[in-house]
Amino acid sequence: MARRKTSPAEDVMDLVAMLPWWVGVLLAGLAYLALHHVASQPTAATVQPGQVGAIVTQTLWRTLASIGQYVLPILCLAGAAMSAWRRRERKQLICNVARSEAADALDGMSWQQFERLVGEGFRLQGYRVVETGGGGADGGIDLVLIKDGEKYLVQCKQWRAFRVGVEVVRELYGVMAAKGAAGGFVVTSGRFTDDARKFAEGRNVQLIDGTRLRALIKQAAGTTQQVPGRPAGVAPSATAPAAAAPSCPICTKAMVRRTAKRGANAGSEFWGCSGYPSCKGTLPIS
Repeated sequence: MARRKTSPAEDVMDLVAMLPWWVGVLLAGLAYLALHHVASQPTAATVQPGQVGAIVTQTLWRTLASIGQYVLPILCLAGAAMSAWRRRERKQLICNVARSEAADALDGMSWQQFERLVGEGFRLQGYRVVETGGGGADGGIDLVLIKDGEKYLVQCKQWRAFRVGVEVVRELYGVMAAKGAAGGFVVTSGRFTDDARKFAEGRNVQLIDGTRLRALIKQAAGTTQQVPGRPAGVAPSATAPAAAAPSCPICTKAMVRRTAKRGANAGSEFWGCSGYPSCKGTLPIS
């Protein structure tokens, strides 16, 4: 999806909005302190011969800092507000899709909302998600996923009336090779052509259509719901059955318990797809 051209101020806000909201607030404070320090530097009372150029440069920097000490923090705070709003919107999108039984639950979204929904779905599976904005020199990649030190690329296609063809999958595969990604995902609210599915086979490219995406969102959202606390003094039932293994939200195969061997979650258990390594679907163990 092509993006409209933006101003430098919008670029700053968009960049800050990709960060957690509290980071934007922190950046606003640091920007004010740094620029205020520059703007408060005293002006030389006398100018010595040969110092005119340096004085002009210092005056220019002080002038820019005097303006920037207010403008840049405001942009950072605006970006922080956008970050908080987008985070809330992602959670709401997840809830709406997870609770909806309608087959067209994805059709009413804008392409921006669709990309945020997909990104949040992967976050719930334990991926670190970077929103690239797409449509640039990155080959149209919308999301970059990082998990256990490996990188995965995602293209989102919010096409309601079309089937995604093999050209899109072939393009993603080429970008994966160029960027050294471990795998990739093409996610659509519609369906894929048979040629697209055949091309993806054996290439570590996962195709997620609208039906599978809704199942992924519902399953990932369900695993994040906290179990209500047990009343004090009541012991857990010794005969309680073990939790049944869920189905993979990507390929629908049965999942198995695995233990992370590296990364920030090393030593912790999670559900991993039984089709690994051809499918790298995961879910947290609630």
